[in-house]
Amino acid sequence: MNAFIVIAIILVVLFAAIALVGASKRRDTGAAVGNLAGETVKKDRTARKAAPVEDVEPSATGKQVERAAVLARTSTEIAPVSTKAPVAWTPPDPEAYGVTRRQFLNRSIFALFGLSITVFGVAIVGFLWPSGSSGFGSKIRLGKVSDVIADIERNDGFLYKPEGRMWVTQYPAAALSKAKTVYSAPELTGMEVGLVALYQKCPHLGCRVPDCKSSQWFECPCHGSQYNQVGEKKGGPAPRGMDRFAMEVNGGVFIVNTGQVIQGPPIGTNTTGQEAEGPHCVGGAKEH
Repeated sequence: MNAFIVIAIILVVLFAAIALVGASKRRDTGAAVGNLAGETVKKDRTARKAAPVEDVEPSATGKQVERAAVLARTSTEIAPVSTKAPVAWTPPDPEAYGVTRRQFLNRSIFALFGLSITVFGVAIVGFLWPSGSSGFGSKIRLGKVSDVIADIERNDGFLYKPEGRMWVTQYPAAALSKAKTVYSAPELTGMEVGLVALYQKCPHLGCRVPDCKSSQWFECPCHGSQYNQVGEKKGGPAPRGMDRFAMEVNGGVFIVNTGQVIQGPPIGTNTTGQEAEGPHCVGGAKEH
């Protein structure tokens, strides 16, 4: 499913970039003043060569202007700078020099917009693309099933894996018939070899749930929610049992997919029938 999402995002980004480039070209074409045809330019050049050249008196120099100003201050008569009036300055056509500015602004806006979409698309692709690492969000190989069970027994029934933010416990074979009526196939794959991988977060408000060696339950210190050894709710305000991860077994190796979190079983689920085996670590909380 993630692959289809990534492909869809890439296509959207590409189509957006093509649309932006096309819109920019259309705006530039619509705003352009236009160029003279080659034949028109040739006729104009021929006409200028054929026209008589008039004698044009050069315009006054800077020194002449200064001298005229001095004479004007020291005498009552105004000394003419030139016998002919200077040629009036004609401002350039606003359309002629405004086109380049509009093109620059339009292209800058479209370029920034396109860059923003591209960066956003790359960020989404990077987020959805599998990292290939062995950390949280990926598939974690915990080792051979027999080795994992041995590690659980050495840790008094609870094995914590920080890289996957998970607890791994044993699931009793005698409870499998009940489990098949409650749990999904990705969960049963692990249960059938005697293992279950639980997400460490409490479904109530997200606190990390520790184990309690004396009761052999999980007991949340934040609000008192309690769960049996396979994460089924026993008490407290939690709305369901502990969430768990999809599990696989490949060539005898136990693999936990921490990228696929499965919602915990509903209140009242008790496939193992396990009761507290000793004192609670957290005061018992009433069900809400």
